Amino acid sequence: MDRSLRRTLVLLLAGAAVALGLTACNPDTDKVQDDSPATAPEGSLEVVLASSPEKLVLLTELATQFNEERVEVAGKPVYVTVQKTSSGIGADLLIADWPESSDASQGMRRPTIWSPSASLWGPVVNERRLAANKPAIVGDFAPSMLTPVVIAMPEPMAEALGYPQTPIGWGDIVALAQDPAGWGKYGHPEWGAFRLGKTNPNISTTGFNTTIAQAYAGAGKQNDLTVQDLASPQVIAFLEGVESSVVHYGDTTLTFLENLYRADERGAALSYISAVAVEEKSLIDYNRGDPSGSAAPGDDTKPPRTKLVAVYPKEGTLWSDNPLFALEADWVTPEQAQGAEEFTKWVVDRKASQERVLDFGFRPANPEVPVGPPIDAESGLDPLQPQTVLSVPAGPTTLAVLDTWDSTRKAARVLIVMDVSGSMGERAAANSNETKLDLAKAAAVKALDQFNEEDEVGLWIFSTEIEGSRDWAELAPVEPIATNRQRIADLITGLSPRDGTALYDTAAAAVDAMRPKADPDHITAVVLLTDGKNEDVDNNDISGLLETLEGGGELRSVRIFTVAYGDDADVGALERIAEASDGAAYVSKDPTDIQRVLTNVISNF
Repeated sequence: MDRSLRRTLVLLLAGAAVALGLTACNPDTDKVQDDSPATAPEGSLEVVLASSPEKLVLLTELATQFNEERVEVAGKPVYVTVQKTSSGIGADLLIADWPESSDASQGMRRPTIWSPSASLWGPVVNERRLAANKPAIVGDFAPSMLTPVVIAMPEPMAEALGYPQTPIGWGDIVALAQDPAGWGKYGHPEWGAFRLGKTNPNISTTGFNTTIAQAYAGAGKQNDLTVQDLASPQVIAFLEGVESSVVHYGDTTLTFLENLYRADERGAALSYISAVAVEEKSLIDYNRGDPSGSAAPGDDTKPPRTKLVAVYPKEGTLWSDNPLFALEADWVTPEQAQGAEEFTKWVVDRKASQERVLDFGFRPANPEVPVGPPIDAESGLDPLQPQTVLSVPAGPTTLAVLDTWDSTRKAARVLIVMDVSGSMGERAAANSNETKLDLAKAAAVKALDQFNEEDEVGLWIFSTEIEGSRDWAELAPVEPIATNRQRIADLITGLSPRDGTALYDTAAAAVDAMRPKADPDHITAVVLLTDGKNEDVDNNDISGLLETLEGGGELRSVRIFTVAYGDDADVGALERIAEASDGAAYVSKDPTDIQRVLTNVISNF
């Protein structure tokens, strides 16, 4: 199957999972929480706003204030409800006409206004709809708040490169990433190789903007990037140079910031990553001591010991402009469109609204409101930057950026480890004949489509004494997915539940098996899915496991990405396992949500 088609199908499956009204989860941690918007009062004119997560709290606050104003359209007070929809998921839902079933539970109603993190998603939606013989659906927009994409670096590392006097850019990153001396070139061999944190552009706006900026840098241009530019050997080599330094990808920058914050607490901030591409707002949150971005302005937080500073790439960067898109959809009435326009003006034109935007660490979109704290040097920022702003490419080029990334990204070497303990044979839901294992198998088979032909994938299963006295069994060795994909899919399909859960010794064995396979050219990882807690009384020492995982020190080469599946999974233990290996922990409390969660997990590769 064509790579870009495979990617689109997988993301549409993830979007459909959200659209079907499944459990609302925090997309940054995949922990269950209630994000359902308030119900509009009877007799009001409801305007539904689908917002990307990083500004959900802010827009909800502004919507509440707006609703209290009781602005009327057609004799009815306009009532704005705000629901959380990640940018990439929202794009795929709009391409699919936002299925009717999403009107049901968990607040995933068809929106009147769409606000992804950046306006570049609008052309993506319209181009893909036009390719499917559907009319464009994303109309005009007004930017609601601004934040540029920056290269966030621990201050000592930035200073080693000449910060703040010397301009730094993606070309410097490529040169450092490809230098065999690594940081030794700048007098710091103890820092090792240059390591970059970057999110997956198919899901993350930050990753999308960053990849476009890198392509511009490789082409030596600041506007009018073309499909031909992306195909040039010069740009391909440049992109491959940047991607070669990536530690792993992911669905959110918060994975990197939270891991970095924990490393900072143990005095090892300079040994985790050298830089991470983030939005300026996220850097502010980190330096406040809020790496997850969940605290409100003024909350009590603990700043890190090693501050991050913003490097504004000298070749240029893009804004995340948080558009309020008017949707030209058949479900939007003329009255709702007018109500949406009233709310948009209230957010963008009203001085108090834009001042609140600044409180939250965004730059005001309204030029009449000046930039001030926290956009300042104390927060690690330069309010006079960015000096060079890149233009958003035309729609076909924007789509081509994603296809180019698919062929230039760092290859992955991944061992999938699936729990087949007896509890996996339990019903997934009271009204379902499917078991938890049934759903996990279907999700895992679909997730295989996210891997590129160059990736290598293997399969283990685990339960107590599954192979003699051993608690795990290798079903497929780690080999190129190009020749292994169908075999692994068939093996997964044939799995059946066994006995107990032997979590700790399986995790240790999986990492031990993968460490000899690790090399700088691959993202080497273990994906471990379980619905239980460790039941192996002979191997019940989590402290020993964590010591094993942390034993790599600066050279941790194998990361574990854990999936806590169902209500009985030991979330705490799985989080500790992931953190010890500088990986990430995901939670699928509702078994029917496992497809979306696994999509996010595999986005790390």
